[in-house]
Amino acid sequence: MRAALSMIAALGFLFAGTTAADAELPGDDERVVMTAQVIDLSCKVVHDLSGDGHRECAQVCADQGVPLALLAEDGNIYHPVSMEMPSSGDEINQMLRPHAEQMVVVEGDVVERAGVNGIIIQSVSPAQN
Repeated sequence: MRAALSMIAALGFLFAGTTAADAELPGDDERVVMTAQVIDLSCKVVHDLSGDGHRECAQVCADQGVPLALLAEDGNIYHPVSMEMPSSGDEINQMLRPHAEQMVVVEGDVVERAGVNGIIIQSVSPAQN
């Protein structure tokens, strides 16, 4: 009986170790550099508003907590996320706010989960025209 319990415990650790080892972790070969437009996520998705004429509105929305996101050149939207828990997202919005509705170059770690493209931003700078 004791041997059987030891075997079950060992198998449990083996399977737990396999699951943890197979899990994708942010930053594991996911570092990217992309050119993207900083967008007001709500206005872009709901009303298809973006561009220079929407810049001030995007900044006001960001100040009110509406998430800013990145519309990459390939057409995918990347939602900036933080490794900090809990995170309100305010620090991300403040980093992106000066670039609202403009093109930027972003370096970060892409994390894809449940159909969402997330990006943990390491740096952001204006794109050169």
